[in-house]
Amino acid sequence: MEILDSIVIGAGQAGLSASYHLKRLGLRHVVLDANKAPGGAWQHRWDALTMRDVHGVAELPDAMPPKLDLRRANVAVPESFADYEKEHELPIIRPVNVTSVTDDAGTLLVHAAQNIWRAHTLINATGTWTRPFLPHYPGVETFIGEQFHTVAYPGPEYFRNKRVLVVGGGASAVQFLGALRPITDTLWVTRTDPNWREDTFDSDEARIAAVALVEQRVAQGLPPQSVVSVTGLALRAQEQEAKDLGAYERHPMFTTVEADGVRWADGRFERIDAILWATGFRPAIAHLAPLKLRSDHGGIQLDRAGKGTGSVKDPRVQLVGYGPSASTIGANRAGRSAARGVKRNLDNFSQLGA
Repeated sequence: MEILDSIVIGAGQAGLSASYHLKRLGLRHVVLDANKAPGGAWQHRWDALTMRDVHGVAELPDAMPPKLDLRRANVAVPESFADYEKEHELPIIRPVNVTSVTDDAGTLLVHAAQNIWRAHTLINATGTWTRPFLPHYPGVETFIGEQFHTVAYPGPEYFRNKRVLVVGGGASAVQFLGALRPITDTLWVTRTDPNWREDTFDSDEARIAAVALVEQRVAQGLPPQSVVSVTGLALRAQEQEAKDLGAYERHPMFTTVEADGVRWADGRFERIDAILWATGFRPAIAHLAPLKLRSDHGGIQLDRAGKGTGSVKDPRVQLVGYGPSASTIGANRAGRSAARGVKRNLDNFSQLGA
């Protein structure tokens, strides 16, 4: 069976970037994608999300980014990704649901159903979308209203004339409130006070600085946090109306959920029709468990000297869409770093073999 130079798992933004740079370096590889069509997680996002809302993400190397207009992001981004795959003739195989990655005497085996691919190195680009995090609170199972996580958000019109509780302190919660408050009543709760910032991430310098802050955690082997957890939140022009209506008046977390609302420790109760859990995601890396990459701190420690994508425990493995590059503002740069990490590892392997 052919042993490839590398295998990329996932064909989202980071995976496509990695494949592009691997090809430029002349490295034999394939990209295994679990989706049936191009677009990564973008094809699964809600219809109301437009290109204007996505901060210029979906940038790919040697390509013009999609226009920031009112087109649906779950259509525009997949179309641009599909065009990119064809233009650069990237070696993508789909749908392939990778179940595990194992080591066979120094060769990495990537398992999917009855198929096995072999490679000297691996770039994991599976992101977080398939692992939504839903915290548990006492009584949540007794709530008779509707509950949604970000991954299943049906769009703002669905909630018209309903009192919506938005839970979470990230960018998604801010966007949801911005769309919901002008058309219905909302209540916002977070575990900690939000950290607001005045500027945005419009410049490359600002984006790189934001990603660098998250890199510090994964360099220590700590579980990764989101970019906004260390950089703070910013309101856009389209969220100003919601702000004027009081959407961003934050309340502390409730302690229990009841049939028709939530209650705080001091006894205060708020009636709620729907709960929107904007509580984030966790890395989709269960298939890497056989390689035992996690540190004693619970995360996968990445090598900052190698630009922050290589596993310290196993340099054959690069991770993009993990930690700092889980944010779209770091995914493109991570793909290039990962490809270079693969090349370094192959060069070292060749020298040892010689």
